[in-house]
Amino acid sequence: MKHVLTLLTALLLAPLAALHSADSSAKKPNILFILTDDEGLSDVGCYGSDRFKGKTPNVDALAATGVRFTHGFAPPLCCPSRTTLNTGRYLFRNGALSNTSPHIPSAKDEPSLARTLKQAGYVTGMAGKWRQMRDTPGEWGFDEWLTDPSGTGWFWEKSYVKNGQTIETPEPVYCPDVCMDFTLDFLRRHREQPFYFYFPTHLVHGQIHRTPDSKPDTKKFYNDDIAYADKQVGQIVAELDKLGLRENTLIVFSGDNGSVHPDKINGRMIDGHKHTLLEGGSRVPLIANWKGTTPAGQVLNDLVDFSDFFATFAELAGAKMPEGVTFDSHSFAPQLRGERGTPREWVFVQLGAEWYVREQSFKLMHNGELFDMSDAPFAQKAVPAESASADAKAARVRLQAVLDQLSPATGKTDSAAPKKGKGGKGKQNAKTETK
Repeated sequence: MKHVLTLLTALLLAPLAALHSADSSAKKPNILFILTDDEGLSDVGCYGSDRFKGKTPNVDALAATGVRFTHGFAPPLCCPSRTTLNTGRYLFRNGALSNTSPHIPSAKDEPSLARTLKQAGYVTGMAGKWRQMRDTPGEWGFDEWLTDPSGTGWFWEKSYVKNGQTIETPEPVYCPDVCMDFTLDFLRRHREQPFYFYFPTHLVHGQIHRTPDSKPDTKKFYNDDIAYADKQVGQIVAELDKLGLRENTLIVFSGDNGSVHPDKINGRMIDGHKHTLLEGGSRVPLIANWKGTTPAGQVLNDLVDFSDFFATFAELAGAKMPEGVTFDSHSFAPQLRGERGTPREWVFVQLGAEWYVREQSFKLMHNGELFDMSDAPFAQKAVPAESASADAKAARVRLQAVLDQLSPATGKTDSAAPKKGKGGKGKQNAKTETK
């Protein structure tokens, strides 16, 4: 009789054990998004940077053990890129066409990534640069947040804002360290629940200052800032390891736009810089690392743009996308799990009153100019309208159909456009070839 009761007990408990196992395997991943400021492709060692080869070891390690995307694209300016990632919508929809656009949206008028994840059971936090976005991080859905009143660099200062309260300090503190302390404390306190943490560091936005690690006699503060940003990546990863959270945490690293100080990649100068619609302005480093899930050392040429973080994170979190909203976001969650997925066929990038749509091989500007991108990110080759190339003709038709469907000109507009020589033409002509 005793053996029969034991057997019955085992049979009754087996489904519960299986259910518990299924719940554990389906546990929602933590999401940690590290966004550096003005750090372009030529500032990161694993992207072939000549200047910083071997000098960004922590970011390079994320790439070596995760997925490195070669074709990540962002609006080439701070507020537009941040608004795009937080709303999942292009600029002509959300209104943040420049840093000073009169249409920069309120949290009341746009969907919010943090708010969406919060509704799916995530605790949300952020530390770092928030302005020029309108409203507070709290109003956009962050439970805990630390920031400042500046849209530029905020380094050696005597104040910062924590959860809406201004904190004054008697002596200047290095604010990236304050942000780091806040971040690590958040991770420790919320280790037992799914979290989304957004870490938009001020590094390496100007003005460029010394870091706590700068040597007294050095003048290479830009190099020091790059190194300090990389050091902070290492600190976050080390804490996740210490807390035993790496295998359940997706770490995403990206720059918000191109570099102010473009440099050489594998011996060739990148084409363009921040505030331009050239590759050096809008093509950014993008790395995803989810230990045990992302394929280690994979390099993907899939197109990704900044609107895509919204749908990707929502899918991973099991969150419901807000209804009644037109999204531009396209999930690349399958690629993070090592699957093929359905990569984008094109990306759209805008700044002010100018824009382009780009596929792997060609790029079509708002004014009808077509470029062959086979030598990107070092040069774009102008394709004359009368070109006899069948590939170019087909690309023009495809890309024009995308622009016709998006219809950016009928959305929110303002006069803030790239300065002469900063868009698809101008100063870049020295590097433009005619096919």
